Amino acid sequence: MTDLIKEKYAQSPRSWPYYLVIFAIVAGIFVWSMTVMNMSGMSEKGTAIAGNIFKGIFHPDLKFLFALDTSGVGYLLLQTIAIAILGTLIGAIIAVPLSFLSATNMMPAWVAYVIRFFIMALRTVPPFVYGLMFIRVTGPGPSAGALTLGLMSIGMISKLFIETIEDLDQGILESMEAAGATTFQKIRFGVMPQLMPDFLSILLYRLDMNLRDASILGLVGAGGIGAPMIFAMSAYKWPQVGSILIGLFILILVIEQISDQIRSYLLKG
Repeated sequence: MTDLIKEKYAQSPRSWPYYLVIFAIVAGIFVWSMTVMNMSGMSEKGTAIAGNIFKGIFHPDLKFLFALDTSGVGYLLLQTIAIAILGTLIGAIIAVPLSFLSATNMMPAWVAYVIRFFIMALRTVPPFVYGLMFIRVTGPGPSAGALTLGLMSIGMISKLFIETIEDLDQGILESMEAAGATTFQKIRFGVMPQLMPDFLSILLYRLDMNLRDASILGLVGAGGIGAPMIFAMSAYKWPQVGSILIGLFILILVIEQISDQIRSYLLKG
């Protein structure tokens, strides 16, 4: 038995030289990338500031954290949730028809590729650009945040919807077509029952992402909890920053647990 194992080991391919080469390449790239970092700005003052930041974050302002008025963390988190939900719904409403128009098994190829090019163009613009654009249109506030998240969501939701539509069971559609069903009837009774669980799962995933993005967009004045956080950081109020981070952590944790349970129910039935 031992001889057989030794013989098999001797016949096995020697892959360690390839792994060694890959490791050397990655290590070289890492060392080369480190050359762009300039650590000369670090000083004793910078170290003291870093210490104050961590001290403030780990000693949050409890009064600000548990305040029940419109300036408290709770209200700001509710505003962030509302912005994320509205942004997801706006993106989904626009993404559904675009997805069907972009699916090659639903539309002629040339129509599908034209719509896909439009969706790709939407995805190439950075979120902050959309945020700054809508702030000029609606002014700073939650409206700009919701519209920004809606436009951002179209690209990702459409891409995932298209993949789901193109993976449909064509046998059901062919049977309905043989029975004389119209295009609307095929979509209503043959397509949507297959797609609904995947569609809802994708929307929950996008909502999870939008909650994080809504916090970031607040930094440019698009509503949510990001604006108070950047103001607190600018004023060196690190305990308030700690309170906001605690609120965000709890919010994301709760939403993620809820969305995981709903996705599991949808996929498993």
